[in-house]
Amino acid sequence: MAAALPELQDVYGTIYKTLTLDLHHLSEFEREFVWLALLTAAKEKIGKHHIQLFFQHGGTDRLAEAAFRLVAWSQGVDAYKFLEAHWEGYFPEPGARRAYVTGKQALLSEFSELPHELAHLALLVSFASRDEHWGLEVELEHCYECGVAETKIAEALSLVLWPCGVNRFLEASDVWLKVLQSGKVDASEPFQAWAATPDQDGFQLAPRTPVGKAKG
Repeated sequence: MAAALPELQDVYGTIYKTLTLDLHHLSEFEREFVWLALLTAAKEKIGKHHIQLFFQHGGTDRLAEAAFRLVAWSQGVDAYKFLEAHWEGYFPEPGARRAYVTGKQALLSEFSELPHELAHLALLVSFASRDEHWGLEVELEHCYECGVAETKIAEALSLVLWPCGVNRFLEASDVWLKVLQSGKVDASEPFQAWAATPDQDGFQLAPRTPVGKAKG
């Protein structure tokens, strides 16, 4: 970048500092717990300095185990997604979404030292890192049900930008927007304003009309 794109090199440090080092809505420990879950979910082995920061800001082996279990839990969500899509009529009680929540609560009952708000954030980034829309949607709905701060949700999801790229963040934002627009959750005024803003679909490209086969 220094040789070919010096302007990008100049802003790189500022972006990194703002996104990963400056304090915003998450405490240092909360941020590093989310980072640990995110890097594990994304299978990103490079960010080992976040392991050091995790322990530096109060992390323990026990809390790390909680993060890893949450990531593993998030990767098994396809069973619930299948249930809702195909067999919900046969198993209406408790239903796929409530079964997901109940199973998650059973997992968290083993970790009384972990704030449940932080578990929600870890699951959000785990789903966002691999573009898992169903899990992200259900987890967002449960976040609102449990009173998780929207600003913390936003900051946690913003971390996905670094190891997973802009598109994963945009996809996660789109899922969140649809949850807000569904009317299922009670959003705060700023986030209601976001949901009500028109023309957020980005560039739309119509399919091309097939060209008829040339007669040979």
